[in-house]
Amino acid sequence: MNPDDLKYHKRHTWIKVTGKKGTIGITDYAQDMLGDIVYIELPEVDAPVEAQTEMSEIESTKETSPIISPVTGKVIKVNDELSDSPEVINEDPYGKGWIAVVEIENPAELDDLMDASEYEKFVEEESE
Repeated sequence: MNPDDLKYHKRHTWIKVTGKKGTIGITDYAQDMLGDIVYIELPEVDAPVEAQTEMSEIESTKETSPIISPVTGKVIKVNDELSDSPEVINEDPYGKGWIAVVEIENPAELDDLMDASEYEKFVEEESE
């Protein structure tokens, strides 16, 4: 089940917005499709990120996949715990498995994202 307080991007990232900050991670569906996550390249603090573009990379036993930023902004914090324990993303993708916090430059971009029910429909259609 996807939490209702998040917004979802079609490339299977989520964002939790608090004021002008957004915490970003990958969805449960994404971690499930990737399988066992063995490495994550975290974005740099202070690095700019752009909506719809790669902000970092994640590697599993199956494949390497880009993590697409749902918004434009600047990385202000990363989840350093993932460097040593990337499997936390498999265990808790919406909690301890968050990847980065971004200062959101353009809040209007959030309107382009899906809510939980829209994302669930999107995943169902993509799975068919």
